[in-house]
Amino acid sequence: MSTLTRCVLRRGQFTSRDELADHIDEFVMAYDETDAKPYRWTYDGTPLKAA
Repeated sequence: MSTLTRCVLRRGQFTSRDELADHIDEFVMAYDETDAKPYRWTYDGTPLKAA
């Protein structure tokens, strides 16, 4: 997940695992509320052709 890396982990300085986990949880909750978009599958299940 490059978004998590860019926004939280890359320059973050965390004093404990709990603090890191809290930052990740806060980011995920905020991202889900504001920026997340549903993913739409385009594959219909038909077998792929061999090259």
